[in-house]
Amino acid sequence: MNKPLRRIAIFCGLLVLALLLRANWLQYVKAEDLATRKENRRVQIAQYASERGNIIVGDKAITGSAVTDGSDYKYKRTYIDGPMWAPVTGFASQAFGSTQLEALEDGILTGNDDRLFFDRTIGMFTGEKKQGGNVVTTLNRAAQVAAYKGLGDNKGAVAAIDPRTGAILALVSTPSYDPSSFAGNSKKDEKAWVALKDSPDKALVNRALRETYPPGSTFKVVTAAAALEHGVVSDINAPTDTPEPYILPGTRTPMVNHASGCEKASLNDALKVSCNSVFANMGDKVTRDKMVETAEKFGFNNGKIDTPVRAYASVYDKTMSRDGNAQSSIGQFNTAATPLQMAMVAAAVANDGKLMKPYMVDQLTAPGLDVLEQTEPEEMSRPLSAENAQKVQEMMVNVVENGTGRNAAIDGVTVGGKTGTAQHGEKNKKRPYAWFISYAKTDKGSPVAVAVVVEDAGAVSREDISGGGLAAPIAKAVMQAVLKSQG
Repeated sequence: MNKPLRRIAIFCGLLVLALLLRANWLQYVKAEDLATRKENRRVQIAQYASERGNIIVGDKAITGSAVTDGSDYKYKRTYIDGPMWAPVTGFASQAFGSTQLEALEDGILTGNDDRLFFDRTIGMFTGEKKQGGNVVTTLNRAAQVAAYKGLGDNKGAVAAIDPRTGAILALVSTPSYDPSSFAGNSKKDEKAWVALKDSPDKALVNRALRETYPPGSTFKVVTAAAALEHGVVSDINAPTDTPEPYILPGTRTPMVNHASGCEKASLNDALKVSCNSVFANMGDKVTRDKMVETAEKFGFNNGKIDTPVRAYASVYDKTMSRDGNAQSSIGQFNTAATPLQMAMVAAAVANDGKLMKPYMVDQLTAPGLDVLEQTEPEEMSRPLSAENAQKVQEMMVNVVENGTGRNAAIDGVTVGGKTGTAQHGEKNKKRPYAWFISYAKTDKGSPVAVAVVVEDAGAVSREDISGGGLAAPIAKAVMQAVLKSQG
């Protein structure tokens, strides 16, 4: 072979080698990246080519699938009582993606999870259509209905937990939205999405997990726990050294009380009528760093509370001054909490000081209902001893039986609670938030702890906004629903 031909042959060989290397690079190294690119419509078409698995409450699905007309995406998601369950399910939209359980458990719901490989393989031989698995939640249907109806047209949220396990029993946020309204990819879906996205009501925000509020006087339960745990108080019925007026440390500013009889009031009496001065004094005596320590054991400053949907971190400031700590000890200043966080506070007290990690997925199952994954309850922390938890329980029961929480009382059941009216806005000019946290206890233990926040009570005047008046009846309805459903 002469020299020019040999050069051409070598050049052609190099071209073939380059093509082989490129083909192998695309097929094996870059395959996953290319398959999951947003621009790859074949992946999206395949994703909606079969019916999606369901999210289940009790023994009934709260989701479904329907054939899409005039689209190359065959199936779209449907929802039963969508607005009520949206804070649990999130949404799955052909045009706008997915959120919450729909996003986090997408592999199971679409049938693409590696744990469903055997089911997919068998289907290839039997000719059965590909099916998604199911997500079985911990939610209690009756409790969810009670919470949703209780909030009604008000802006707000409810979170309810089983203190014994951490299982989430109710998760409601209002105003809500219907995920079915934009599950497709038509102009109608786009219009519904834009209206929701731009709405001043923030209906797409899950207020139970993703909105933080000043917790107001409900935080006094944490301050009481800190005072007991750090030895500032041992006898909850003994007088404290709180003067009237109580001057915030390092300032000339008196702490305002909205109740009478707060001078030297005991911790028990102070919680019953919600004395700001006593708990500001207790927070100062505990000190900022030890208040932070106790708050963090309850879950504050923890940015990784996954239910599996991640909740926003609740905050107790680590760097504030003494007077800031005193104000934060009554749930004001820089203190901020999600409704889930305050339900965790009530749950830890009800469970004799043991805080269980909150979760809302009980099982992941295959299409044939074989269990792929089972969630086991997990202890998260011990914010207070059993002895001190029982003292706080005594105080919270006193609030319901003799104090500001009477609207949560249930005949024949021990109920502990704490009201809160949280000021906010510049110079506290905005309507306050109405809070209530509580738990119910029977001879079988405590099956439910609840946190309710009413963010906007519609036409109710500022003077009529209170945790006992607005939020406590909702908490009562949720607790009654759980008690009734568990016999």
